Amino acid sequence: MAILVFLLFSVSLSAVLFMVCRSYYYRRLGIPPGSFGLPLVGETLQLISAYKSENPEPFIDKRVKRFGPVFTTHVLGEPTVFSADPETNRFILQNEGKLFESDYPSSISNLLGKHSLLVMKGSIHKRMHSLTMSFANHSIIKDHLLVHMDRLIRLNLDSWSNRVFLLDETKKITFDLTMKQLMSFDPGEWTESLRKEYLLLIDGFFTLPFISTTYRRAIKARTRVAEALRLVIRERRKEGGEGKRKKDMLAALLAADEGFSDEQIEDFFVALLVAGYETTSTIMTLAVKFLTENPLALAQLREEHEQIRAKKRYGEAIEWDEYKSMHLTQCVVNETLRIANIIGGIFRRAMTDVRIKDYTIPKGWKIVASFRAVHLNNDHFNDARTFNPWRWQNNSEAMRPGNVFTPFGGGPRLCPGYELARVEIAVFLHYIVSRISWVPAEKDKLIFFPTTRTQKRYPIIVQRRSVVSQVKALDRENGGAGA
Repeated sequence: MAILVFLLFSVSLSAVLFMVCRSYYYRRLGIPPGSFGLPLVGETLQLISAYKSENPEPFIDKRVKRFGPVFTTHVLGEPTVFSADPETNRFILQNEGKLFESDYPSSISNLLGKHSLLVMKGSIHKRMHSLTMSFANHSIIKDHLLVHMDRLIRLNLDSWSNRVFLLDETKKITFDLTMKQLMSFDPGEWTESLRKEYLLLIDGFFTLPFISTTYRRAIKARTRVAEALRLVIRERRKEGGEGKRKKDMLAALLAADEGFSDEQIEDFFVALLVAGYETTSTIMTLAVKFLTENPLALAQLREEHEQIRAKKRYGEAIEWDEYKSMHLTQCVVNETLRIANIIGGIFRRAMTDVRIKDYTIPKGWKIVASFRAVHLNNDHFNDARTFNPWRWQNNSEAMRPGNVFTPFGGGPRLCPGYELARVEIAVFLHYIVSRISWVPAEKDKLIFFPTTRTQKRYPIIVQRRSVVSQVKALDRENGGAGA
């Protein structure tokens, strides 16, 4: 018994001495103030616990209050600097590839592939990022993608009846739109089969690798997805040799001077489909949830879209000028992006010792630029944790510096599909508020671990809004005055 007590005392004393020595050493380095928590585990359990709750903010809020907006902690097995400061976040984003580099676990790289945009670095990342943006820019959306977006969204909404899980439906929409953009495929048996494989693949991001059957299933699904894409790529190479060429991203990659291999294109598309499938669909769903909880915002948004529909024939597609006239819609999109924080922040690793705000970030340390902490800070947005789309009609808030509102990141890794995502969300909102009335089928709530989403996929009871508005539209089409 005495030996056991002595061992416990020795271990405890060693742990205390270790923490004291470590704290002294780090103070001499000039790192940001903070707490490293317990030996080995650090503050990982506190971080996970916060994000498994309905209110994850206290983890950062408490440390910002105690140490300031840039602080040090120890999570996920290594010392990490957190930034809740917009200027520091901008510095991190702008110095991608110079002072900081993206750093993701091998488990994620295995799912996405070594040639995915998320994992790429250097000149090849710059080239692929530029190519992606060229196929999701203003002119491409206006002249080519908007008409398909309009058609595919209407096609999905037309299939709804009685009760639907909104998150499932928005994921179908974003997957179909991404398939059209990348490879010119319309929804069908092949795309639906591929989408089901993607469900298995994406589940792998939310589990512990190597000890999880879900992760192993995800790796197998990833192999099947790559094989399916490879067949399409080979067929399109053959068609290109015969002088046939479509106007999509696959055609651009096949024609590029770099001579991308099949494997490079496969990995690139796997990552783009994951990005387009998950994030935009969640924002669509949360926009509807937030509007449901704010009847005044929903009523005003519906009025905006009914005014657009009043000038159109029934079934006539949205045009670019009409999209640009959706002013309140853009406010709703901005506010949903700000509140939801689907991308709550980014992980980077210091490539060298970096000086930030009189502190030193040692080479090899991780740093997290927290967008969520900035977006939900009352110093940057009035009553920041309240959904208020009208705040974006006020120039004092809408014209804030770009480093304060960063839902799509920034710098060399700015989300290349940010403009496309905004248009998708706006067109979706146009049709759901002008064609559908809904009520929640049951109470649902936001969860934040491992990503932001609704716990029950947001089930709603839907009803067509066709009795008055669509009759008036048909009346106008037939030359009547409407009633």
